Amino acid sequence: MSNRYSDFTSLDIASPDENGVMVITIDTPGRLNAVDEPKHLALCDIWPVIDRDDSVRTVVVRGAGKAFSAGGDIGMVKRIADDWDARQRTLREARDLVYNMLNCSKVIVSAIEGPAVGAGLAVALMADISVAGRSAKLMDGHTKLGVAAGDHAAIIWPLLCGMAKAKYYLLTCDMLSGEEAERIGLVSQTVDDGEAFDTAHEIATRLANGAQSAIRFTKYSMNNWLRMAGPTFDTSIALEMLGFTGPDVQEGIAAIEQKRRPDFD
Repeated sequence: MSNRYSDFTSLDIASPDENGVMVITIDTPGRLNAVDEPKHLALCDIWPVIDRDDSVRTVVVRGAGKAFSAGGDIGMVKRIADDWDARQRTLREARDLVYNMLNCSKVIVSAIEGPAVGAGLAVALMADISVAGRSAKLMDGHTKLGVAAGDHAAIIWPLLCGMAKAKYYLLTCDMLSGEEAERIGLVSQTVDDGEAFDTAHEIATRLANGAQSAIRFTKYSMNNWLRMAGPTFDTSIALEMLGFTGPDVQEGIAAIEQKRRPDFD
């Protein structure tokens, strides 16, 4: 592995194989691959590095074991709510995670098994192609926490599945199975549980062996649809961070810690 990745020790990064396919694994044992501050920063900053690495043609991103990622861990969420500097830092990273994945010229394929929530869901859905196990559990939990749906939702959900479905799932925080996510267009395809990584890797290999300039130019052109939604996305991130200063998020955090439904006034 090139030393250019020495700053990303919080992620499990496999060297590109003979086809140029790199595999990135989110691995947080015992916590459903929750994303803490080092992982959040790494998932934000790694994409420009990959973009400049000529040995990488495509990327597969996955979670270790039977989960993709349960999103930001509770300690990180509490620090965002309690500390101005943490909010400022998280705003920058959340914005850069989305734009850096969008602007990375290499095709990114996500392999989604089990829960994919919060920041984990952002990575899963900002990938160019998403492959989900039928029983995968996708949920944007922001309004359940007491903050606006930021991360990635405003920039891509309406384009993937339409405004009606986007509003329903983002407002209610209802969970989608992988099968339902494919039905409404939120993910590219579903496969039998346990097969998401193999399928994602096969797709990434096929694309790695394709005409790179044609594939990358196509990605860039199509992502202009997302770039046009940039002001909407920037607003959503700012309003999410504003919500972290209010009373609702304190109730949301307490509900998570006490494993109960939140009771918002």
